[in-house]
Amino acid sequence: MSLFSFAPVLLLVAGPGVPPAPLAHTYSIVARDPATGELGVAVQSHYFSVGPVVPWAEAGVGAVATQSLVLVDYGPNGLALMRQGMTARQALDSLVRADAHNQGRQVAMVDARGGVAAYTGKGCIPDAGHQTGEQYSVQANLMANEKVWPAMAQAFEGARGDLGERMLQALEAGQKAGGDIRGMQSAALVVVKAQSSGKPWADRLYDLRVEDSPEPLTELRRLMRLRRAYNLEDAGDNAIAEKKPEEALRNYEQAMTLAPDVVELQFWAAVSMYTNGREQEGLEVFRKVFAREARWVPLVPRLAKAGLFPDDAKKIAEVQAQATKGAKW
Repeated sequence: MSLFSFAPVLLLVAGPGVPPAPLAHTYSIVARDPATGELGVAVQSHYFSVGPVVPWAEAGVGAVATQSLVLVDYGPNGLALMRQGMTARQALDSLVRADAHNQGRQVAMVDARGGVAAYTGKGCIPDAGHQTGEQYSVQANLMANEKVWPAMAQAFEGARGDLGERMLQALEAGQKAGGDIRGMQSAALVVVKAQSSGKPWADRLYDLRVEDSPEPLTELRRLMRLRRAYNLEDAGDNAIAEKKPEEALRNYEQAMTLAPDVVELQFWAAVSMYTNGREQEGLEVFRKVFAREARWVPLVPRLAKAGLFPDDAKKIAEVQAQATKGAKW
């Protein structure tokens, strides 16, 4: 494969005269799940809003983390090269060669076949380094000590769960080992499907960002739990549209269990129960929902008008009667 076929993309990379890059010192992981083919990036930094800068991923293509004296171009351009057929190693090597300021860069890539490549420039602030393993790479700079990235690798290899969970455990291990010498501020996690649907917005399983927090990983874990719950709710909505009420009910109930603090998830579970032969259970959940937030009471007749609840005055009244007496909505 000739490098010249990728010249239009390479011209977008920094050359002489490029102004100083932003200082996204951080630690991160890029990975591919061998079982599912999913691709992902996770990152934490003492840098405001790290999510739009470091992590890049595209279904069926690859994932990139670009950091340190960061040149964001490595993200989209790395994906472009892998999309055109380059491996992670070929893409990274090409971009590093074309970057006149590469000494301050730290970049890692994984391609859709599980190939991994990482680069830590000599100008990265110590402690800095990377470690690659089977279909993953961990990398860090400006760390409290040199144990951070090996701890991340060990945690990722021993973790269980989906790709997002295992990457988050890697970040947590990095923080436990010392993390960024400056402390914590923001974090992000992106996971995409193994194959592209042609609709990038539909291919993202996780796209989570914590812009500014004293405990970004704690908040990222909370957001991951909510994302799982809302994914189940979305699956329930799709099942309703496909006239699969039993499947919808299973998804709604799982969502409600996963995020009991989210009243809306309980409301939709109640609707599904009531309209699928489990009226008494549904009424019990409606009662709990209305006691917490009366705003859901007037929504019931509106659902009936949209065909999502029986257009039956007695049934509507029965459900609304579960509201606390005197409650206003």
